[in-house]
Amino acid sequence: MVLLHVLFEHAAGYALFVVKEVEEIGLLIPQVEESLLNVGKFNNIVKLAAFSPFKSAQSALENVNAISEGVLHEDLKLLLETNMPAKKKKALLGVGDAKIGAAIQEELKIPCQTGGAVAEILRGIRLHFHSLVKGLTAQSASKAQLGLGHSYSRAKVKFNVNRVDNMIIQSISLLDQLDKDINTFSMRVREWYGYHFPELIKIVSDNYTYCRMAKYIGNRKELSEEKLEEMEEILMDSAKAQAVLDASRSSMGMDISPIDLINIESFSSRVISLSEYRKELQEYLRSKMSQVAPSLSALIGEVVGARLISHAGSLTNLAKYPASTVQILGAEKALFRALKTRGNTPKYGLIFHSTFIGRAAAKNKGRISRYLANKCTIASRIDCFSEIPTSVFGDKLREQVEERLAFYETGEAPRKNLDVMKEAQQEATEVVTEIKRKLDKKEKKRKKREKRQLEALAVAQEAEEEEEPTQKKSRENGEEEEEPKKKKKKRHAEPEVSENGMEEETPSKKKKQKAAAEEAPQKPKKKKKSKEENES
Repeated sequence: MVLLHVLFEHAAGYALFVVKEVEEIGLLIPQVEESLLNVGKFNNIVKLAAFSPFKSAQSALENVNAISEGVLHEDLKLLLETNMPAKKKKALLGVGDAKIGAAIQEELKIPCQTGGAVAEILRGIRLHFHSLVKGLTAQSASKAQLGLGHSYSRAKVKFNVNRVDNMIIQSISLLDQLDKDINTFSMRVREWYGYHFPELIKIVSDNYTYCRMAKYIGNRKELSEEKLEEMEEILMDSAKAQAVLDASRSSMGMDISPIDLINIESFSSRVISLSEYRKELQEYLRSKMSQVAPSLSALIGEVVGARLISHAGSLTNLAKYPASTVQILGAEKALFRALKTRGNTPKYGLIFHSTFIGRAAAKNKGRISRYLANKCTIASRIDCFSEIPTSVFGDKLREQVEERLAFYETGEAPRKNLDVMKEAQQEATEVVTEIKRKLDKKEKKRKKREKRQLEALAVAQEAEEEEEPTQKKSRENGEEEEEPKKKKKKRHAEPEVSENGMEEETPSKKKKQKAAAEEAPQKPKKKKKSKEENES
């Protein structure tokens, strides 16, 4: 008879259960489902054979990572070797994950089973685990699960602030949106201000400059020679500034009210601020691309590189794509339309916006796009999988594309790829060592700073500890001075005891003096009365 064991992985540790009456359970799965809800009935089916708790949170995380990757961890190996029957042919191990089952079967030669009755039994174990294991409460089990869940998720994300390509995706999307919005708003300013000064549209073609001029000029009738210098600064052209001044004097535009002019000026200032923010965003994108994908940005440019990453979803996804996919990335509609109609497939997608394809002749556009896509794929893989990405490979790949363009035009033979990559490898190692040296220097400085801070804190704590005994002594002295005063008060307040044992309240000094003063005059009166009685 084959004895079924079930392995259960919990946040608290590994548990190995022995299943009784394996043949009946295998046949009567509905009965198993019914008995799952009742702990008493389930205890008759399953018995805990061994429980191996995790030593620490770090150990738990390592084990969970190993299970998720389908690798047999040393802790699990030890548990199975210790507690599984010696005759492996008569034992059958039920596991929840097929990957870990395959790893156990390969390494320990223990036959494993997944699904069917095993899945139902595991469901019951998961439901009643805290009651099946002694000393484990439902609260402690849920705490262990929550803690391990957080640490596992954190480890899976592997968050690195400097290598986040999500920021690039968001930045390029916002940049495209800003371009559309600025263009729409600028056209609105042109149309609105064109009623008052229509000649300015022909003189100033740039949207940003037009909005600045519309805001500065305001009412064209107030434009004079005094404003010519400032207009030259805005337009960066004295001839255009003079043309604007001449056009304002003979303009055929309608008059405009001050309130309309205020609205036009406020809207123009909004468009100007949006344009300035777009410049800042482009600078931010450039700096982010130099951190995340320096080789790709050196080869094809920051904006085109960012669009490729955005379209692929991430830098890792782009690195996984073959060169043929990168070539037509962004032209999916045209590709599927060509496949449907059996027409010519597109030669390029987003990489068309690079300068290389524009510079190539019409007959060479397809060839250069294919070559450029190949180099883009290499650059993205270098950026994605290198520890310290540098722009050395990107610069060398760019030189290769330039040489290929020259070869198509003049026939001059380009350098071999092997020679170029050897040069790039040497330069990259030098750059990486320099970067590492700088990073080590920064780390040493940081450690020194932390050490100084800790020393300062230790000195401050010592000073506080020295001050504490002196404060205690002063407090004790103060208490000692207060105690005799309290004792004196207590002595004064003690009541006098009369001869019969009853307590008599002691009058205060003033009361005593009053009583003495009252008794003193009464005594001589008694004497006088006694003398008078004797005389009589």
